[in-house]
Amino acid sequence: MRLLTHNMLSCNIKGVTNGFPLRIEAEKVVEKQLEINHDFLRNIFPKIDWKAFSDASRIMGYHELPEEPPEPSVLESDAEFLGKFHHALLELHLEEGALICPETGRKFPVSKGIPNMLLLEDEV
Repeated sequence: MRLLTHNMLSCNIKGVTNGFPLRIEAEKVVEKQLEINHDFLRNIFPKIDWKAFSDASRIMGYHELPEEPPEPSVLESDAEFLGKFHHALLELHLEEGALICPETGRKFPVSKGIPNMLLLEDEV
C-alpha cells in the first residue's frame, strides 16, 4: 500500500467522527522504484493532507520530508523536493502491518500490500 492510498483512507465504523488519519503499524516496508511523473506530483500535491503524509512517511522509516508543507511554487523549481515527495508518495509500500483507527483503536490488517478495510457486522 502506497502512502498515496493511506492519505485517502479513513475509518468508516458507525459512529466514528475522527477516523483520519489511520495510524500505521509497519511490520514490513518495501521500496519499489517508479519513474517520476512531475505533472502527476503537481496535480496531487494540493489534495494531500501534509501532516498525515509526513507523519506516515516517518513511521515507515523515511525522514526526508519537511514537517510543514512547502509552498506550491516549490513544485515548479525544486527537483530535489519533487524527488523526495515522489519517493515517499509512490515508492514506499507498506507490505505487512496494520492501519489503526485513531478513535476506536480498531486494527485493519495490511497483507501483501492490500489493506482490508471491511467492517464487522456490528460496525456497519
